Amino acid sequence: MQMKGIINRLDKDRLGEIVRFGVVGVLATFIQYAVYWVLIHWLNPSVAMTIGYLVSFVFNFIASTHYTFRVKANVRRGAGFALSHVVNWLLQMILLNFFLWLGVSKPWAPIPMFCICVPVNFLLVRFFLKR
Repeated sequence: MQMKGIINRLDKDRLGEIVRFGVVGVLATFIQYAVYWVLIHWLNPSVAMTIGYLVSFVFNFIASTHYTFRVKANVRRGAGFALSHVVNWLLQMILLNFFLWLGVSKPWAPIPMFCICVPVNFLLVRFFLKR
């Protein structure tokens, strides 16, 4: 009986973590896309996306540590979070420019990019913040 309770608790914790990640991820993605959308009128898409990424990064770190994974922010976790986001940013730049090269318009090119990068980012961030 106790083992079943422990397993149910783990499942609820994991599900809650995924839901919280979704909430933070949607907000961070919206922030990044909003900054990108405003800036593409004046800047190169890669530059606009990078600025949006940096603004979103600050929000994402604070929300991910305090709300999503409920861990204390420290230097090690911050470094891991930053490393995972460097990988994610590189993937985003490659995919953004690939979709632009395919002819997807500047306002729409981030959409398929986000569809690929968001799940990858979840795995990277979870790995660095939960270990």
